[in-house]
Amino acid sequence: MNFTDKPNKYLDKLSKENKHPKYISGQQPIDHSQSFKGNIENFIGFAQVPIGLAGPLLLNGTAGISKHWVPMATTEGALVASYDRGIKAGSLCGGFTSRTLSNKVQRSPYFEFDSLIDALHFATWIKSKESLLSTGVSQASNYAKLLNMEVLHEGNGVHLTLSFETGAAAGQNMVTIVTDQVLRQVLDQAPLKPTLFYIEANMSGDKKANFRSLSNVRGRKVISEVVISKEVIQKVLKSTAENISKFWMTGTLAAIQSGAVGNPAHITNALTSIFIACGQDVACIAEAAVGIERMEAKSNGDLYASMTLPGLIVGTVGGGTGLPTQKESLELMDCSTPEDVGKFAEICCAVTLAGELSIGAAIAEGHFAAAHKAHGRKRIMKKDSSLNLV
Repeated sequence: MNFTDKPNKYLDKLSKENKHPKYISGQQPIDHSQSFKGNIENFIGFAQVPIGLAGPLLLNGTAGISKHWVPMATTEGALVASYDRGIKAGSLCGGFTSRTLSNKVQRSPYFEFDSLIDALHFATWIKSKESLLSTGVSQASNYAKLLNMEVLHEGNGVHLTLSFETGAAAGQNMVTIVTDQVLRQVLDQAPLKPTLFYIEANMSGDKKANFRSLSNVRGRKVISEVVISKEVIQKVLKSTAENISKFWMTGTLAAIQSGAVGNPAHITNALTSIFIACGQDVACIAEAAVGIERMEAKSNGDLYASMTLPGLIVGTVGGGTGLPTQKESLELMDCSTPEDVGKFAEICCAVTLAGELSIGAAIAEGHFAAAHKAHGRKRIMKKDSSLNLV
């Protein structure tokens, strides 16, 4: 298919071929007698958020070349249209190249002792037990794998940061349960017992924007890039490479001055809407939306753009991925199996980059407010909105 086909036309075709449902949600009956244990307590119903489709996105990913419609759950008008435009621009230029570099999820337990000396002795001892901890993790979980451990001293306390590989799951619950189970066994053998022990003391960066996840990895580290031709920038984005890159440079300087972690414009919009549609832990947007964006105008008028997301906490199993609507969304993206987790992460990163291209062009050319008037408001604006300033 070409990139001008309408989503509903494409879904009609897939529906006839029994490949995908015609529409997401509303078609599959929901058993309200279930408790949805594992997802929620005191269940009373569902919050309905409309889902739109952006795409198709042409992806050059780790698994090869593929096309994907992207379900986005949001109540913000203009959002899906903007991402759809950015996706179209990149897909017309050969697609978005994305690669997953690594998978690490941290849990950082804390130990406190009577004195600094005791804390130092304990840290030396626990570091010598890394192989024992690794073996314990493998015995406690079929999927978690201990990759490394780091020690940070503060007063008479020790922060121990454990980094795990989590397979196809986002992994926060997995690493919490495994860490607690294994450490309690190991502590039984400790020559010096801590006076205080917490399973987590805010060092892992869990659900917080932080510099640690920016410089390291929390979740999946993914990088996407694309080169947009001069012609596509003019025709689709209605801008120029020079104007878009100038806006990006200005935005980066402003991000530094405001103390932002990372320099993207609005990748939270992409990730939040995909997370809701696809059953991800939406609170993880805090760290997942920490990223580095780069845009460079080339001498021939083309634009190089890249996005690096070092804290993308996503999974294709566990959490909310098995709920009816969310399962349909993942199936529509062709990302519903454990083997698809890397592809899902790479799509997420590519979509964020597409949105940066679109919003950058809109602001650079003065179209941003007009787009929100057209798509984001239900009220009719008065014809005479001029201001009489005295």
